[in-house]
Amino acid sequence: MRERETFASRLGFILVAAGCAVGIGNVWKFPYICGQYGGAAFIVMYLIFLILLGFPILVSEFAVGRGSGYGMGRAFEKLEPKGTKWHRLKWISIIGSFLLMSFYTMVGGWMLYYAYLEATGKLSGLSVDEVGAAFSAMLNQPVTMGIWAFIAIVLSFCVCGLGLKNGVEKITKVMMSLLVILMVVLAIHSATLPNAGEGFKFYLVPDFDNVKKQGFGTAVFAAMSHAFFTLSLGIGAMEIFGSYLTKEKRLGGEAISVMVLDTFVALMAGFIIIPACFAFGVQPDSGPSLLFITLPNLFNQMAGGRVWGTMFFIFMSFAALSTIIAVFENLIAAFMDMNDWSRKKSVGVNFIIITLISIPAILGFNLLSKIQLLGSGSTIMDLEDFIVSYNLLPLGSLLFVMFCVRKNGWGFENFLKEANAGEGVMFPKWARVYMQYILPVIVTIVYLKGYYDFFAAQPTGTRIAWMAFAVLLLLVIFGVSIFTGRKKAKN
Repeated sequence: MRERETFASRLGFILVAAGCAVGIGNVWKFPYICGQYGGAAFIVMYLIFLILLGFPILVSEFAVGRGSGYGMGRAFEKLEPKGTKWHRLKWISIIGSFLLMSFYTMVGGWMLYYAYLEATGKLSGLSVDEVGAAFSAMLNQPVTMGIWAFIAIVLSFCVCGLGLKNGVEKITKVMMSLLVILMVVLAIHSATLPNAGEGFKFYLVPDFDNVKKQGFGTAVFAAMSHAFFTLSLGIGAMEIFGSYLTKEKRLGGEAISVMVLDTFVALMAGFIIIPACFAFGVQPDSGPSLLFITLPNLFNQMAGGRVWGTMFFIFMSFAALSTIIAVFENLIAAFMDMNDWSRKKSVGVNFIIITLISIPAILGFNLLSKIQLLGSGSTIMDLEDFIVSYNLLPLGSLLFVMFCVRKNGWGFENFLKEANAGEGVMFPKWARVYMQYILPVIVTIVYLKGYYDFFAAQPTGTRIAWMAFAVLLLLVIFGVSIFTGRKKAKN
């Protein structure tokens, strides 16, 4: 049996795990919804839900990984009681990881491409409309997008091919360190812009009137949803790094460190974007339009904007690549564990698979743009993102929690023993009731509310059909969690 690799340092683990959590959503969504739902008032709600939702699920993933010594490929098989079928649900993680990479590699390519455009001055001097047209032009060029997505794939697999310590850990440490430095420099620069104070006020000052205006329930759910999705839990991306951990530190402290760094990046993104928008009289928005239209226009108005734009998209490239590398490592390790392959063989096979499955998302903006399975104007990327974000992440998170607390799973005692092995922050024993009864209800609410909001604009019949489908998937997860291992009565 192959000896399990381990991280060379605790810092390496924290930066790699945080690199997986830190993604595009930290930048193109968090600052906007923070300002939209009351600034600091929203941040407080977000932090509360990060502890209530993110913390126990993150510790669960780490514990399953470290307790088994495996990633998603064999972890459940190692820990599940004999005769149970938890291991069959590992495909949620495997399929989720592949689907995430089927479009995220393309988005990573966008970041690299825009770093190139800013560095070469190809966006400099363009009008507002011309900047928007440049983004549309990119989406209509499958070859351009394909080349840059392929570059992102090659770079990431090269890192993973070097191994855990010499590749994933060493290079991610450098990228995450540079990411933090770039963010601090960019935030300081934004703070010096004229009228930046109004941006800080919009971003940070508690605005309970705005919370009331948007609806307290809506604001609470926005905070709950972002806290849940920000760590990318549920598809085993954190589980694999748990499997590389030693027993020196308790998992509660490790989870807190990862959450703090992820939150720091999200907050710093706001310090960069919001003051800049207010400085130039631009309403901050969210999504791709913020990154590829709004911000390049702002950089064109800044003194030295070409430099600041290049630095920003290099930072965004690091954020994207750190996630891609982490998920690639998850998939590579799964194939190594399930098939007893060498790292070289697993890298080669996964490289081919990822390259091929990235093509539909790229073509979905141009040659296959007529495929709109989620309604008019939707793309293949939207479909893939929907499957991952609205289905596999919450369902996978439910799976990890139920596995760790149920007697027909790993069991809370075993989970708690693993979580609290070593030194550091204790995971509380009293959390058992919360994890077994309350947390699954909260995740279920997030899951069903997400479905409802996604299809809110659809006809009633369509909305009901999709909600029924969501409930069916929930019943599968709860059914396996409750009934697996029970012996059938003999005729």
